Amino acid sequence: MNNTNDVESPCVRNCCLDEDDVCMGCFRTISEIIEWGQANCEQRIAILQMAKQREIKSNKPFIK
Repeated sequence: MNNTNDVESPCVRNCCLDEDDVCMGCFRTISEIIEWGQANCEQRIAILQMAKQREIKSNKPFIK
């Protein structure tokens, strides 16, 4: 996986930040959302993994 296009954005166009500045649609932080465009594949995978952990902790399903 060398092309950043190989890692699809988790954005579901349901952007609403909670009190911790975490998107309630994709579970990324605002800084991760901003970073996404410049992130390489490894960074994007790390962001997705952290978002997945937040989703699990929230007990709310990822909307896609």
